[in-house]
Amino acid sequence: MKILLIGAGGDIGQAAARELGTRHDIVTVGRSGGDHRVDVSDIDAVRGLHRQVAPFDAVVSCAGDATFAPLDAFDQDSFMVGLRQKVMGQVNLVLAGLDTIADGGSFTLTSGVLDRDPIRMGTNAATANGALAGFVKSAAIELSRGLRVNVVSLGMLDVSAPRYGKWFQGHRPVSSADVGLAYAKSVEGALTGQVFIVE
Repeated sequence: MKILLIGAGGDIGQAAARELGTRHDIVTVGRSGGDHRVDVSDIDAVRGLHRQVAPFDAVVSCAGDATFAPLDAFDQDSFMVGLRQKVMGQVNLVLAGLDTIADGGSFTLTSGVLDRDPIRMGTNAATANGALAGFVKSAAIELSRGLRVNVVSLGMLDVSAPRYGKWFQGHRPVSSADVGLAYAKSVEGALTGQVFIVE
């Protein structure tokens, strides 16, 4: 299987690549590194990427920024970061790939724990996570050609705890190996419209 992995250089992307790369051909994509580069918030750039790498069997997105700040520090522009990057960036990967992905292919997006278990300064990410859950549940019933779409919703990774643990007080870090298995379940399994929770 040929898998397009966006955000391959991050902690989550590396966990997905370690698991899926043992069995599949991984094409890495990032904003500043990888086999290809793309700004996922630009749908025309995403369409160009898909055309360049086609044919492919799966898209795995481990990308998407959000703004972490106190609620009263947000304005519309700063709040739009999560909506433009984390939500629309990943939605763009699906919309732009509908005509280029192989029959029976899959899209796997990434959200996170904060819409279920919020933290201070996490409202932007929480909003984005909830939007992605709604997107995959709804989009799944309209996909044709046997296509599937899911989202992996994970807690803070064990390898990320030294950098982000102070924000996630009381949260148990999740195993990078377990995160990799969730992406394998989405890509290699049969389910669609699902939120695969890893916590």
